[in-house]
Amino acid sequence: AEEQESPDGRCIRRSPNKSFSSPKPQDAEMDLAYICEWEKRPKSNHCPSIPLVCAWSCRNLIAFTTDLKNEEEKDLTHMIHMIDTEHPWDVYSINSGHVEMITCLEWDQSGSRLLSADADGHIKCWSMTDHLANSWESTVGCSVEGDPIVALSWLHNGVKLALHVEKSGASNFGEKFSRVKFSPSLTLFGGKPMEGWIAVTISGLVTVSLLKPNGQVLTSTESLCRLRCRVALADIAFTGGGNIVVATSDGSNASPVQFYKVCVSVVNEKCKIDTEILPSLFMRCTTDPARKDKYPAITHLKFFARDMSEQILLCASNQNNSIVEYWSLRKEGLPVNNIFQKLSPTVGDKPPMILKWRILSATNDLDRVSAVALPKLPISLTNTDLKVASDTKFFPGLGLALAFHDGSVHIIHRLTLQTMAVSYGSQRPVDEQAIKRQRTAGPSVHFKAVQMSWTSLALVGIDSHGKLSMLRISPSMGHVLDMNMSLRHLLFLLEYCMVTGYDWWDILLHVQPGMVQNLVEKLHEEYMRQNAALQQVLSTRIIAMKASLCKLSSATVARVCDYHAKLFLIAISCTLKSLLRPPVLNTPDKSPGDRLTEICSKITDVDIDKVMINLKTEEFVLEMTTLQSLQQLIQWVGDFVLYLLASLPNQGSGPVRPGHSFLRDGASLSMLRELMVMIRIWGLLKPSCLPIYTATSDTQDSMSLLFRLLTKLWLCCRDENHPSEPDDALIDECCLLPSQLLIPSIGWLPANDSIISKLQNKQPLRLQFGKPPGLVGHSALLQFDAFARAPGQPKIDHLRRLHLGAYPTEECKSCTRCGCVTMLKSPNKATAVKQWEQRWIKNCLCGGLWRKMPPNYS
Repeated sequence: AEEQESPDGRCIRRSPNKSFSSPKPQDAEMDLAYICEWEKRPKSNHCPSIPLVCAWSCRNLIAFTTDLKNEEEKDLTHMIHMIDTEHPWDVYSINSGHVEMITCLEWDQSGSRLLSADADGHIKCWSMTDHLANSWESTVGCSVEGDPIVALSWLHNGVKLALHVEKSGASNFGEKFSRVKFSPSLTLFGGKPMEGWIAVTISGLVTVSLLKPNGQVLTSTESLCRLRCRVALADIAFTGGGNIVVATSDGSNASPVQFYKVCVSVVNEKCKIDTEILPSLFMRCTTDPARKDKYPAITHLKFFARDMSEQILLCASNQNNSIVEYWSLRKEGLPVNNIFQKLSPTVGDKPPMILKWRILSATNDLDRVSAVALPKLPISLTNTDLKVASDTKFFPGLGLALAFHDGSVHIIHRLTLQTMAVSYGSQRPVDEQAIKRQRTAGPSVHFKAVQMSWTSLALVGIDSHGKLSMLRISPSMGHVLDMNMSLRHLLFLLEYCMVTGYDWWDILLHVQPGMVQNLVEKLHEEYMRQNAALQQVLSTRIIAMKASLCKLSSATVARVCDYHAKLFLIAISCTLKSLLRPPVLNTPDKSPGDRLTEICSKITDVDIDKVMINLKTEEFVLEMTTLQSLQQLIQWVGDFVLYLLASLPNQGSGPVRPGHSFLRDGASLSMLRELMVMIRIWGLLKPSCLPIYTATSDTQDSMSLLFRLLTKLWLCCRDENHPSEPDDALIDECCLLPSQLLIPSIGWLPANDSIISKLQNKQPLRLQFGKPPGLVGHSALLQFDAFARAPGQPKIDHLRRLHLGAYPTEECKSCTRCGCVTMLKSPNKATAVKQWEQRWIKNCLCGGLWRKMPPNYS
């Protein structure tokens, strides 16, 4: 590899075949998406510099600490701040109750609970109250009195995936993202993983807390080895066999980095910890005579991933420089002395194996490293995968981020440690003279904590002023690719999020408006190639994914309303069908819901009563109160059918309006048809639960009229492969609808205030915590202002379909992704309504998290 001088005189080892040295046109490798800062405060408020911590969850919530001091209080309050990456200004700050500074933050695998630990040995577990992303409480915790915690981790739950880049063209998701055999750290009866956490303290103790299903916490503490010594840095990783590996260093480069194996078990309702010493290592820069005393301190020590206990990254530093080394644990044969080989020939064939740490790569001297972020994407590292990744320029999961004291961030390859991308901080002067002046000046602003997102396409940094910067990292590290290739990269990561259930906000950062149409089509194609069972599991997630993609382009923004309406329709259909009960319990037949679907698709009659005759009416008998409590949902179905049919003649002329895609969607129309039949039968039992239509004549039967038109429309597009155009007679009848019935206004979801569509022009946004930006939306969204409700207009509960009035008095929650609004507390106590509300109590129908709305949102 040739050595190149970088602009500020550092030597960086780079291989000659990289495109860095050649002046090719490049996309930005990393660029700033937005900055969010606190209100300006007088300088005296900054307390002495303490380490900051930051953690990024798979739901794209970021938790971080700041070192700001309150003016009134003399002592510090240690705050934990939570933001959702989509609304960074909407920060939720928790007074953590920690007495000393917070040293660790850790999210669990599901991204819904957070651990915090402090320098006094206290660990707290935070969870959401009422499933609200901006309301947290600490319910359980444990403590090792007065012993600062240096490392913290949740126990492993045994789920490990591997992404195979070489199979990114395979049709089956199971091949692209294979499940790796991995044992949980501890199992309950029946192999269910046990929840809990493990922490390492500064005096060399390891403490484990287990959460029992009944809410009890079992805690046990044990020293790592007989000779306890100071632990300045530590990290925790897990092995496939269910053991835990702890790496520790006392901070001095002259001492070895020690490794311990920890086994946790439960004996007689008590938690038991066994520890064992593993091979240790000395960093190469200490044993290398040229650099012997150059780097006295080890400043960073991290396993490559929580589930890769045999690969570790070490960084040693002095006042101005650092060096990074990458070590791997290998099994090696121990050569046997000749004397023994003669005695017993079998010994010579199979030499005894020992474990030994070997250095794989190291950097040259770098600037001083202030923070390290490792990729969380579990990319498979076999030789073929790595070759395909470098041929197709697919780098997510292969780069780790180093933040330096001069404010710059480098991304280096996790195996070769060669620089792949560089981002100079915004404070960086360009000309040489200014650089020299700056060297002599005080320390520049730099990141004290950095974290990568779960797809490794974004990086968040918290700097010494508590300012939060969001950087996007190009999947190809700045190499210019043809459109097809960059689409394939994003598609591969979207599929990964679809399979894992992680939030895909960080992928949307890279989607340009021109890509949306292609991405949605390709995503649908890939989805249709999966088997039926998997399709059913992912059916709602893919709709939510398409909706969030369509928001990003003004051409497809009308389809967002359709996708959300479709999610709502699927949920209503499932809920109402699940209320049906067979009259005799041991009927071997299909469930009433399935039979309804079957009969409705078989009998194509346009008369609603003829379809009804074929059903067993006794299956539809429900209590009167139940039917009455469902009236709002039934009304929505009736209104929606009327709206769709009345909008049929307008399609094809003018801008695309919400509802357009339903007119060609046979599956949704047949769902609406089944619901109409069901509602008709219920109407015989209790007429007041029927949808209310405002008709011009008293005699007309509105439901059968709508059912007739709906069936005709459904027959046109029932066969997906050969859809036919609706005939003129049907369109004429639909034209008459507005003169027969009052067409309702459908409360579409608001065009929400998301930040993602404002980031597409690559201009960084400057935001402030606590102040919503006055952002201008899409010009295309303005034509839908008929659907968005102006202030002072009645608000609507989008999921219960209740009108909340112009100035709602009830507390409401809104979805962080689609902006849908609903009341926090249920106004209705009926069982059927509870069953409906359980569908979206944890997450919105689109999968987004709920956040409590400020009381004055009207």
